[in-house]
Amino acid sequence: MPQFLQTAEEKLAHVQGALRDLSPVIVGFSGGADSTLVLKLALDALGPEQVLAATGISPSIPPSEQEEAERIAKSLGAPFIKIPTLELENENYRLNPKNRCFFCKEELFTKLQALAKEKGYKTVVDGTNADDTKDWRPGMEAARQLSVRSPLLEAGLTKDEIRQLSHTLGLPTWNKPAMPCLSSRVPYGEPISSERLNRIDQAEKVLRAHGFREVRVRDHFPIARIEIEKEEFVHLASEPMRSLVTDKLRALGYTFVTLDLAGYKRGNLNQLPTST
Repeated sequence: MPQFLQTAEEKLAHVQGALRDLSPVIVGFSGGADSTLVLKLALDALGPEQVLAATGISPSIPPSEQEEAERIAKSLGAPFIKIPTLELENENYRLNPKNRCFFCKEELFTKLQALAKEKGYKTVVDGTNADDTKDWRPGMEAARQLSVRSPLLEAGLTKDEIRQLSHTLGLPTWNKPAMPCLSSRVPYGEPISSERLNRIDQAEKVLRAHGFREVRVRDHFPIARIEIEKEEFVHLASEPMRSLVTDKLRALGYTFVTLDLAGYKRGNLNQLPTST
């Protein structure tokens, strides 16, 4: 981050200037708070003729998130395209080593760079931010290797600043919960499959349908380990909610349904011991 950037507004101006230099751009677009801000700033700085929102489509992304990404992009007036990705065909990804995210992002960014070359776009950009450097993010190495730029990170914008700016700009994602790929719910070293990802998606849908906002169902099959905010423990543990959730998750194939008493924590599986 340039040393002179202190306020969120200064960082915002830096992002807009960087996007002009990188134009025309393809935005790797998930529909989350970070990539939505990048897309909005790109559209404002460059106009829709110089911007393309591209969303990766695979079993690791819930269909509801894919659909929401398309709705958000189109509501902002951005040209939009879906890019099928094939990370599950890559054994390096499927076996779920600790650097699994590298192979996912490598697949996505390779596809986006090929699209940029085909369509005449100068740069692929993503929504990585300054706080992402504090967690285990091997996908950032894939971005570096494939020359993907991260204007929010380069300006030093934090997640809190992104939400603040998004709120000011009237973006619907300003308070949207983070939604990493479904594979992040599977302990490292346990294989990824489309069936497993669908089970996780369906389990989390059960909880969100009943008002739980920050939700992770960690898949230690046949155990489902639920992470929610601590303030929501009583709601989940009270009847009839406890029996309802337990029965629905068991219907998905889980034998045991547990609640993690530590509560929801971003990147929690990164804290678990692994030999992989």
